Amino acid sequence: MIARSTAEARTSPALIASARTARRVAQAGIVIGVVAAWIAYPSVEARNLVWPILVGLAAVMCGAYAIVRGQTRVGWGAVAAGVIGAGLGYLATLSGTTHLESVFVWSTLLATTLRFATPLTFAAIGGLFSERSGVVNIALEGMMLAGAFFGILAADKLGSWVLGLLVALLAGGAFAAVHAVFAIHLRADQIVGGTAINFLALGLTGYLFIDIYGDQGTPANISQIPDVHLPGLENVYFIGPAIGQLNLMIWLSFLVIVLAYVVVFRTPLGLRIRSVGEHPRAADTVGISVYKVRYGAVILSGMLAALGGAYLSIGNVHSFNQNMTAGRGFIALAALIFGRWMPFGAFGAAMLFGFSSALAQRLQDYSQSAGVLFNALPYVLTLIAVAGIIGRAVPPAAVGRPYKKQ
Repeated sequence: MIARSTAEARTSPALIASARTARRVAQAGIVIGVVAAWIAYPSVEARNLVWPILVGLAAVMCGAYAIVRGQTRVGWGAVAAGVIGAGLGYLATLSGTTHLESVFVWSTLLATTLRFATPLTFAAIGGLFSERSGVVNIALEGMMLAGAFFGILAADKLGSWVLGLLVALLAGGAFAAVHAVFAIHLRADQIVGGTAINFLALGLTGYLFIDIYGDQGTPANISQIPDVHLPGLENVYFIGPAIGQLNLMIWLSFLVIVLAYVVVFRTPLGLRIRSVGEHPRAADTVGISVYKVRYGAVILSGMLAALGGAYLSIGNVHSFNQNMTAGRGFIALAALIFGRWMPFGAFGAAMLFGFSSALAQRLQDYSQSAGVLFNALPYVLTLIAVAGIIGRAVPPAAVGRPYKKQ
Protein backbone atom coordinates (compact mmCIF):
# COMPACT_ATOMS: atom_id res chain seq x y z
CA MET A 1 0.00 0.00 0.00
CA ILE A 2 2.83 2.40 0.91
CA ALA A 3 4.71 1.57 -2.30
CA ARG A 4 1.56 2.17 -4.35
CA SER A 5 0.98 5.52 -2.69
CA THR A 6 4.60 6.55 -3.39
CA ALA A 7 4.31 5.57 -7.04
CA GLU A 8 1.04 7.46 -7.39
CA ALA A 9 2.62 10.53 -5.79
CA ARG A 10 5.50 10.43 -8.26
CA THR A 11 3.11 10.29 -11.20
CA SER A 12 0.66 12.87 -9.90
CA PRO A 13 -0.25 15.63 -12.39
CA ALA A 14 1.15 18.31 -10.09
CA LEU A 15 4.58 16.69 -9.90
CA ILE A 16 4.65 16.02 -13.63
CA ALA A 17 3.78 19.66 -14.33
CA SER A 18 6.45 20.81 -11.86
CA ALA A 19 9.11 18.66 -13.53
CA ARG A 20 8.10 19.92 -16.96
CA THR A 21 8.33 23.52 -15.77
CA ALA A 22 11.75 22.88 -14.22
CA ARG A 23 13.04 21.41 -17.47
CA ARG A 24 11.79 24.39 -19.45
CA VAL A 25 13.39 26.80 -17.00
CA ALA A 26 16.70 24.93 -17.29
CA GLN A 27 16.49 24.91 -21.09
CA ALA A 28 15.87 28.64 -20.98
CA GLY A 29 18.92 28.91 -18.71
CA ILE A 30 21.08 27.20 -21.34
CA VAL A 31 19.91 29.75 -23.92
CA ILE A 32 20.59 32.58 -21.47
CA GLY A 33 24.10 31.19 -20.90
CA VAL A 34 24.74 31.42 -24.63
CA VAL A 35 23.44 35.00 -24.59
CA ALA A 36 25.87 35.80 -21.74
CA ALA A 37 28.75 35.17 -24.10
CA TRP A 38 27.09 36.51 -27.25
CA ILE A 39 26.40 40.01 -25.90
CA ALA A 40 30.12 40.63 -25.46
CA TYR A 41 30.92 39.73 -29.07
CA PRO A 42 30.06 41.46 -32.35
CA SER A 43 27.62 42.82 -33.20
CA VAL A 44 26.38 43.71 -29.69
CA GLU A 45 29.81 44.15 -28.05
CA ALA A 46 28.76 44.94 -24.48
CA ARG A 47 32.21 45.99 -23.25
CA ASN A 48 31.21 46.30 -19.59
CA LEU A 49 32.07 43.12 -17.67
CA VAL A 50 28.93 43.51 -15.55
CA TRP A 51 26.58 42.45 -18.36
CA PRO A 52 27.97 38.97 -19.16
CA ILE A 53 28.30 38.25 -15.44
CA LEU A 54 24.70 39.29 -14.69
CA VAL A 55 23.31 37.28 -17.60
CA GLY A 56 25.49 34.30 -16.65
CA LEU A 57 24.18 34.48 -13.07
CA ALA A 58 20.63 34.42 -14.41
CA ALA A 59 21.46 31.20 -16.28
CA VAL A 60 23.00 29.70 -13.12
CA MET A 61 19.87 30.59 -11.15
CA CYS A 62 17.70 28.85 -13.74
CA GLY A 63 19.88 25.77 -13.42
CA ALA A 64 19.71 25.85 -9.62
CA TYR A 65 15.90 26.10 -9.81
CA ALA A 66 15.79 22.94 -11.93
CA ILE A 67 18.30 21.04 -9.76
CA VAL A 68 16.30 21.70 -6.59
CA ARG A 69 13.23 20.23 -8.32
CA GLY A 70 15.01 17.07 -9.38
CA GLN A 71 15.96 17.92 -12.98
CA THR A 72 19.67 17.54 -12.31
CA ARG A 73 21.04 16.78 -15.78
CA VAL A 74 19.52 19.69 -17.64
CA GLY A 75 19.91 21.86 -14.53
CA TRP A 76 23.65 21.33 -14.35
CA GLY A 77 23.75 21.99 -18.09
CA ALA A 78 22.24 25.42 -17.46
CA VAL A 79 24.73 26.07 -14.65
CA ALA A 80 27.63 25.11 -16.92
CA ALA A 81 26.24 27.28 -19.73
CA GLY A 82 26.01 30.25 -17.37
CA VAL A 83 29.55 29.84 -16.05
CA ILE A 84 31.07 29.24 -19.48
CA GLY A 85 29.05 32.07 -21.05
CA ALA A 86 30.16 34.54 -18.40
CA GLY A 87 33.76 33.35 -18.77
CA LEU A 88 33.72 33.77 -22.54
CA GLY A 89 32.13 37.18 -22.14
CA TYR A 90 34.90 38.15 -19.73
CA LEU A 91 37.56 37.05 -22.23
CA ALA A 92 35.84 39.09 -24.93
CA THR A 93 36.03 42.24 -22.81
CA LEU A 94 39.79 41.76 -22.53
CA SER A 95 40.22 41.74 -26.30
CA GLY A 96 40.18 44.72 -28.60
CA THR A 97 37.11 45.30 -30.76
CA THR A 98 39.22 45.22 -33.93
CA HIS A 99 40.38 41.68 -33.24
CA LEU A 100 36.87 40.56 -32.30
CA GLU A 101 35.35 41.99 -35.46
CA SER A 102 37.99 40.31 -37.60
CA VAL A 103 37.37 36.87 -36.06
CA PHE A 104 33.66 36.84 -35.25
CA VAL A 105 32.05 37.44 -38.61
CA TRP A 106 29.04 35.24 -37.92
CA SER A 107 27.91 34.68 -41.50
CA THR A 108 31.40 33.56 -42.50
CA LEU A 109 31.69 31.41 -39.39
CA LEU A 110 28.39 29.69 -40.20
CA ALA A 111 29.45 28.97 -43.78
CA THR A 112 32.82 27.63 -42.62
CA THR A 113 31.15 25.57 -39.90
CA LEU A 114 28.94 23.90 -42.49
CA ARG A 115 31.99 23.10 -44.62
CA PHE A 116 33.79 21.48 -41.71
CA ALA A 117 30.66 19.70 -40.45
CA THR A 118 29.61 18.15 -43.78
CA PRO A 119 32.15 15.26 -43.94
CA LEU A 120 31.47 14.55 -40.26
CA THR A 121 27.73 14.47 -40.96
CA PHE A 122 28.00 11.95 -43.80
CA ALA A 123 30.25 9.68 -41.74
CA ALA A 124 28.14 10.01 -38.58
CA ILE A 125 24.92 9.15 -40.43
CA GLY A 126 26.72 6.20 -41.98
CA GLY A 127 27.84 5.06 -38.54
CA LEU A 128 24.25 5.41 -37.33
CA PHE A 129 23.00 2.77 -39.79
CA SER A 130 25.79 0.38 -38.88
CA GLU A 131 25.52 0.73 -35.13
CA ARG A 132 21.72 0.75 -35.09
CA SER A 133 22.01 -2.68 -36.72
CA GLY A 134 24.40 -3.89 -34.02
CA VAL A 135 27.82 -3.54 -35.72
CA VAL A 136 30.42 -1.12 -34.38
CA ASN A 137 31.98 0.74 -37.30
CA ILE A 138 35.22 2.21 -36.04
CA ALA A 139 36.43 1.90 -39.64
CA LEU A 140 34.63 5.10 -40.68
CA GLU A 141 38.03 6.79 -40.89
CA GLY A 142 39.34 4.29 -43.43
CA MET A 143 36.15 4.38 -45.47
CA MET A 144 36.29 8.18 -45.64
CA LEU A 145 39.91 8.01 -46.74
CA ALA A 146 39.06 5.46 -49.43
CA GLY A 147 36.24 7.67 -50.69
CA ALA A 148 38.52 10.70 -50.76
CA PHE A 149 41.23 8.98 -52.82
CA PHE A 150 39.20 6.87 -55.22
CA GLY A 151 36.72 9.70 -55.70
CA ILE A 152 39.36 12.17 -56.86
CA LEU A 153 41.16 9.47 -58.85
CA ALA A 154 37.98 8.70 -60.81
CA ALA A 155 37.17 12.39 -61.24
CA ASP A 156 40.67 12.88 -62.67
CA LYS A 157 40.81 9.87 -64.98
CA LEU A 158 37.14 9.90 -66.09
CA GLY A 159 36.76 13.69 -66.20
CA SER A 160 33.54 13.86 -64.17
CA TRP A 161 32.88 14.61 -60.52
CA VAL A 162 29.64 12.61 -60.79
CA LEU A 163 31.60 9.49 -61.73
CA GLY A 164 34.04 10.37 -58.98
CA LEU A 165 31.22 10.24 -56.42
CA LEU A 166 29.98 6.93 -57.84
CA VAL A 167 33.44 5.37 -57.62
CA ALA A 168 33.82 6.74 -54.09
CA LEU A 169 30.54 5.06 -53.16
CA LEU A 170 31.79 1.75 -54.58
CA ALA A 171 35.12 2.07 -52.76
CA GLY A 172 33.47 2.82 -49.43
CA GLY A 173 31.04 -0.04 -49.94
CA ALA A 174 33.90 -2.44 -50.76
CA PHE A 175 35.84 -1.57 -47.61
CA ALA A 176 32.62 -1.82 -45.60
CA ALA A 177 31.88 -5.24 -47.10
CA VAL A 178 35.28 -6.49 -45.89
CA HIS A 179 34.52 -5.16 -42.43
CA ALA A 180 31.07 -6.79 -42.56
CA VAL A 181 32.47 -10.22 -43.45
CA PHE A 182 34.86 -10.17 -40.51
CA ALA A 183 32.35 -8.70 -38.06
CA ILE A 184 29.20 -10.61 -39.05
CA HIS A 185 30.15 -13.98 -40.54
CA LEU A 186 33.56 -14.56 -39.00
CA ARG A 187 32.43 -12.93 -35.71
CA ALA A 188 35.79 -11.21 -35.23
CA ASP A 189 36.25 -8.47 -32.67
CA GLN A 190 34.64 -5.46 -34.34
CA ILE A 191 37.01 -2.90 -32.82
CA VAL A 192 40.09 -4.81 -33.94
CA GLY A 193 38.60 -5.49 -37.37
CA GLY A 194 37.69 -1.84 -37.84
CA THR A 195 41.17 -0.75 -36.83
CA ALA A 196 42.63 -3.14 -39.40
CA ILE A 197 40.40 -1.60 -42.09
CA ASN A 198 41.68 1.85 -41.15
CA PHE A 199 45.30 0.76 -41.54
CA LEU A 200 44.47 -1.03 -44.80
CA ALA A 201 42.91 2.13 -46.24
CA LEU A 202 45.78 4.28 -45.02
CA GLY A 203 48.41 2.01 -46.56
CA LEU A 204 46.58 1.29 -49.82
CA THR A 205 45.64 4.91 -50.59
CA GLY A 206 49.11 6.12 -49.64
CA TYR A 207 50.81 3.57 -51.89
CA LEU A 208 48.51 4.20 -54.86
CA PHE A 209 48.79 7.96 -54.45
CA ILE A 210 52.59 7.85 -54.63
CA ASP A 211 52.53 5.24 -57.41
CA ILE A 212 50.09 7.18 -59.61
CA TYR A 213 50.86 10.82 -58.85
CA GLY A 214 54.36 10.69 -57.37
CA ASP A 215 55.77 13.91 -55.97
CA GLN A 216 53.63 16.08 -58.27
CA GLY A 217 50.38 15.41 -56.42
CA THR A 218 46.94 15.53 -57.96
CA PRO A 219 46.46 17.90 -60.91
CA ALA A 220 44.78 21.27 -60.43
CA ASN A 221 42.23 20.88 -63.24
CA ILE A 222 40.25 17.97 -61.75
CA SER A 223 36.47 18.12 -62.14
CA GLN A 224 35.02 19.60 -58.93
CA ILE A 225 31.68 19.29 -57.19
CA PRO A 226 29.97 22.63 -57.95
CA ASP A 227 28.62 25.20 -55.53
CA VAL A 228 24.91 25.98 -55.47
CA HIS A 229 24.14 29.67 -56.00
CA LEU A 230 20.79 30.76 -54.59
CA PRO A 231 19.50 33.55 -56.87
CA GLY A 232 18.29 36.60 -55.02
CA LEU A 233 19.90 35.64 -51.72
CA GLU A 234 23.60 36.22 -52.38
CA ASN A 235 23.36 39.91 -51.48
CA VAL A 236 20.94 39.53 -48.55
CA TYR A 237 22.42 40.52 -45.18
CA PHE A 238 23.87 37.53 -43.28
CA ILE A 239 21.90 34.96 -45.30
CA GLY A 240 23.80 35.57 -48.53
CA PRO A 241 27.34 35.17 -47.13
CA ALA A 242 26.19 32.25 -44.92
CA ILE A 243 24.22 30.00 -47.29
CA GLY A 244 24.07 31.83 -50.61
CA GLN A 245 26.97 29.89 -52.12
CA LEU A 246 27.36 26.48 -50.48
CA ASN A 247 28.71 23.33 -52.08
CA LEU A 248 26.19 20.87 -53.48
CA MET A 249 27.34 18.21 -51.00
CA ILE A 250 26.38 20.43 -48.05
CA TRP A 251 22.80 20.59 -49.28
CA LEU A 252 22.90 16.86 -49.98
CA SER A 253 23.96 16.25 -46.37
CA PHE A 254 20.79 18.02 -45.18
CA LEU A 255 18.75 15.68 -47.35
CA VAL A 256 20.63 12.65 -46.02
CA ILE A 257 19.84 13.66 -42.42
CA VAL A 258 16.10 13.88 -43.13
CA LEU A 259 16.06 10.65 -45.14
CA ALA A 260 17.99 8.82 -42.41
CA TYR A 261 15.46 9.90 -39.80
CA VAL A 262 12.51 8.85 -41.98
CA VAL A 263 14.07 5.50 -42.91
CA VAL A 264 15.26 4.52 -39.43
CA PHE A 265 12.24 5.71 -37.43
CA ARG A 266 9.31 5.83 -39.84
CA THR A 267 9.60 2.79 -42.11
CA PRO A 268 9.41 -1.01 -41.70
CA LEU A 269 13.01 -1.25 -42.91
CA GLY A 270 14.14 1.06 -40.13
CA LEU A 271 12.22 -1.04 -37.62
CA ARG A 272 14.10 -4.10 -38.83
CA ILE A 273 17.44 -2.33 -38.55
CA ARG A 274 16.69 -1.25 -34.99
CA SER A 275 15.31 -4.65 -34.03
CA VAL A 276 18.46 -6.54 -35.06
CA GLY A 277 20.50 -3.96 -33.17
CA GLU A 278 18.47 -4.33 -29.99
CA HIS A 279 17.25 -7.95 -29.93
CA PRO A 280 18.66 -9.98 -32.85
CA ARG A 281 17.38 -13.28 -31.48
CA ALA A 282 13.82 -11.97 -31.29
CA ALA A 283 14.14 -10.48 -34.78
CA ASP A 284 15.38 -13.80 -36.14
CA THR A 285 12.45 -15.57 -34.49
CA VAL A 286 9.91 -13.51 -36.41
CA GLY A 287 11.66 -14.15 -39.73
CA ILE A 288 13.99 -11.16 -40.09
CA SER A 289 17.37 -12.10 -41.53
CA VAL A 290 19.84 -10.62 -39.06
CA TYR A 291 22.77 -11.26 -41.38
CA LYS A 292 21.18 -9.59 -44.42
CA VAL A 293 20.05 -6.52 -42.49
CA ARG A 294 23.46 -6.09 -40.87
CA TYR A 295 25.31 -6.55 -44.15
CA GLY A 296 23.13 -3.97 -45.84
CA ALA A 297 23.47 -1.49 -42.98
CA VAL A 298 27.26 -1.81 -42.77
CA ILE A 299 27.74 -1.45 -46.53
CA LEU A 300 25.44 1.60 -46.59
CA SER A 301 27.48 2.96 -43.69
CA GLY A 302 30.69 2.70 -45.70
CA MET A 303 29.12 4.32 -48.76
CA LEU A 304 27.90 7.33 -46.78
CA ALA A 305 31.26 7.72 -45.05
CA ALA A 306 32.95 7.59 -48.47
CA LEU A 307 30.72 10.45 -49.64
CA GLY A 308 32.12 12.50 -46.76
CA GLY A 309 35.64 11.67 -47.90
CA ALA A 310 34.83 12.49 -51.52
CA TYR A 311 33.48 15.87 -50.44
CA LEU A 312 36.84 16.59 -48.82
CA SER A 313 38.88 15.80 -51.91
CA ILE A 314 36.73 16.91 -54.87
CA GLY A 315 34.29 19.27 -53.15
CA ASN A 316 36.32 21.24 -50.61
CA VAL A 317 40.11 20.89 -50.80
CA HIS A 318 40.15 19.97 -54.55
CA SER A 319 43.21 17.77 -54.07
CA PHE A 320 44.33 14.68 -52.18
CA ASN A 321 47.04 14.23 -49.59
CA GLN A 322 48.01 11.13 -47.68
CA ASN A 323 45.86 10.66 -44.56
CA MET A 324 43.91 13.79 -45.45
CA THR A 325 40.93 12.74 -43.30
CA ALA A 326 43.17 13.31 -40.24
CA GLY A 327 40.93 11.60 -37.69
CA ARG A 328 37.60 12.94 -38.96
CA GLY A 329 36.15 9.44 -38.99
CA PHE A 330 36.79 9.10 -35.27
CA ILE A 331 35.32 12.55 -34.61
CA ALA A 332 32.24 11.50 -36.63
CA LEU A 333 31.92 8.42 -34.43
CA ALA A 334 32.12 10.68 -31.38
CA ALA A 335 29.43 12.91 -32.92
CA LEU A 336 27.23 9.84 -33.29
CA ILE A 337 27.69 8.97 -29.62
CA PHE A 338 27.29 12.62 -28.62
CA GLY A 339 24.03 12.72 -30.56
CA ARG A 340 22.77 9.50 -28.91
CA TRP A 341 22.52 7.57 -32.18
CA MET A 342 19.93 10.00 -33.57
CA PRO A 343 20.29 11.70 -36.99
CA PHE A 344 19.58 15.25 -35.85
CA GLY A 345 21.56 14.77 -32.66
CA ALA A 346 24.56 13.58 -34.65
CA PHE A 347 24.20 16.57 -36.98
CA GLY A 348 24.10 18.94 -34.01
CA ALA A 349 27.28 17.39 -32.63
CA ALA A 350 28.94 17.59 -36.05
CA MET A 351 28.02 21.29 -36.19
CA LEU A 352 29.54 21.81 -32.76
CA PHE A 353 32.78 20.14 -33.80
CA GLY A 354 32.71 22.00 -37.11
CA PHE A 355 32.26 25.32 -35.33
CA SER A 356 35.31 24.70 -33.16
CA SER A 357 37.37 23.98 -36.29
CA ALA A 358 35.97 27.05 -38.07
CA LEU A 359 36.73 29.26 -35.10
CA ALA A 360 40.22 27.81 -34.81
CA GLN A 361 40.88 28.64 -38.45
CA ARG A 362 39.97 32.29 -37.92
CA LEU A 363 41.72 32.53 -34.55
CA GLN A 364 45.05 31.65 -36.13
CA ASP A 365 45.24 35.19 -37.55
CA TYR A 366 44.55 36.58 -34.09
CA SER A 367 46.54 34.22 -31.89
CA GLN A 368 48.47 31.11 -32.95
CA SER A 369 48.16 29.55 -29.50
CA ALA A 370 44.40 30.13 -29.40
CA GLY A 371 44.03 28.48 -32.81
CA VAL A 372 45.89 25.39 -31.62
CA LEU A 373 43.74 25.29 -28.48
CA PHE A 374 40.48 25.36 -30.40
CA ASN A 375 41.76 22.75 -32.85
CA ALA A 376 41.95 20.41 -29.86
CA LEU A 377 38.35 21.15 -28.79
CA PRO A 378 36.69 18.43 -30.93
CA TYR A 379 38.97 15.83 -29.38
CA VAL A 380 38.27 17.15 -25.87
CA LEU A 381 34.55 16.97 -26.56
CA THR A 382 35.09 13.43 -27.84
CA LEU A 383 36.58 12.44 -24.50
CA ILE A 384 33.72 14.11 -22.64
CA ALA A 385 31.11 12.35 -24.76
CA VAL A 386 32.70 8.93 -24.41
CA ALA A 387 33.28 9.35 -20.67
CA GLY A 388 29.62 10.24 -20.22
CA ILE A 389 30.22 13.44 -18.26
CA ILE A 390 27.56 15.34 -20.18
CA GLY A 391 25.10 12.47 -19.94
CA ARG A 392 25.41 8.73 -20.24
CA ALA A 393 24.73 7.72 -23.83
CA VAL A 394 22.97 4.36 -24.08
CA PRO A 395 23.91 2.53 -27.31
CA PRO A 396 21.77 -0.12 -29.04
CA ALA A 397 21.62 -3.16 -26.76
CA ALA A 398 23.31 -5.63 -29.15
CA VAL A 399 25.92 -3.33 -30.67
CA GLY A 400 29.33 -4.97 -30.85
CA ARG A 401 27.94 -8.44 -30.13
CA PRO A 402 28.33 -10.96 -32.98
CA TYR A 403 25.20 -12.98 -33.65
CA LYS A 404 25.25 -16.71 -34.25
CA LYS A 405 22.17 -18.23 -35.83
CA GLN A 406 20.99 -21.37 -34.06
